[in-house]
Amino acid sequence: MINDETDLQHMSRACELAVLGQGMVEPNPMVGCLITEGGRIISEGYHAGFGLQHAEIMALENVPDTERDRLKHASLYVTLEPCCHQGKTPPCTEAILESGIGRVVIAIQDPFSEVLGKGIETLRHAGIKVDVGVSQDRVRRQLAPYLKLTERGLPWIIAKWAMTLDGKIATHTQDSQWISGQQSRKIVHDLRGRVDGILIGINTALADDPLLTARPTGPRTATRIVLDSAARLRLDCQLVRSVDQAPTLIVVGPLANAAAIEKLEDAGLEVFRATGTSPEIRLQSLLEELGRRRFTNVLVEGGGTVLGSFFDSNSIDEVHAFIAPSMVGGAESPTAIAGDGIPRISEALQLTNTNWQTVGNDFYVNGFVARGD
Repeated sequence: MINDETDLQHMSRACELAVLGQGMVEPNPMVGCLITEGGRIISEGYHAGFGLQHAEIMALENVPDTERDRLKHASLYVTLEPCCHQGKTPPCTEAILESGIGRVVIAIQDPFSEVLGKGIETLRHAGIKVDVGVSQDRVRRQLAPYLKLTERGLPWIIAKWAMTLDGKIATHTQDSQWISGQQSRKIVHDLRGRVDGILIGINTALADDPLLTARPTGPRTATRIVLDSAARLRLDCQLVRSVDQAPTLIVVGPLANAAAIEKLEDAGLEVFRATGTSPEIRLQSLLEELGRRRFTNVLVEGGGTVLGSFFDSNSIDEVHAFIAPSMVGGAESPTAIAGDGIPRISEALQLTNTNWQTVGNDFYVNGFVARGD
């Protein structure tokens, strides 16, 4: 029976396995898999890295020799529909059929055009019992960045900020280091180490002179992205001096000075000329370009103007906010999200699947932006 307690427990374990590949498999999806016989877990697997064997193959290879004759009575649980096409690895459906597995339980269908139900159809056509939909809501949340990139061609946008108890991300003199504590900053570095891009605005680049790298390094080296419509980035800043440590993308507007652009390119930075007559259109053109580059996760670190642009365009998917037990006051002190904002409290963006915790002296909240669609 689909969604019985045993199925839910086994798929929950498959979700736990999937997370082991986070930051290493993108733009591929995180996938977890396990094989059971008589209610016992006899083998486990997960997708460990881009181009490496898929979760189903690892699980099948890990089946003990003493259990192989019983696979016709076994069930294979996997968080995403098995692939049925030749990519960087052979089709998983072939390996499943060759194994003699009697039942396959799948959380969600893969929206990738080369799969999109064909893997399920292949298994069923061969006489395997296939159940789809176990723990589908949990898996859709887990795979949300992959699903957005695959279905819409856009990266998952993670907004991050640190603010005081009175909602400020800097003082009226623009001093902002450090609002959050060391333990909070460690979480940020962990985030940086698993995303494809880290984005800030030119004002933050000029005021803070950040390095925007993960320390210590994580499984991914993120491209550092600066929204710099007029190509004002200083050539002596840390981003330029450290260009050999991480790729750096400067996003300029159509009116940016050609000589300034040339100097940035000569310094080893890549310049992307965003198209459009307004900042909103240029932001969308950047997101589409990042999608074409198969960026799965992009961390937006601000400041308030940049976060406001993402907020106003309804582009934020996930939030990580750190709230320090301090206050700085000041009508001119910047807040985390500027821009136009929303006119009525009833229209405020809400977070779902929220987690609150104390990190050192800070409060840390993270969650997904609730969507009505």
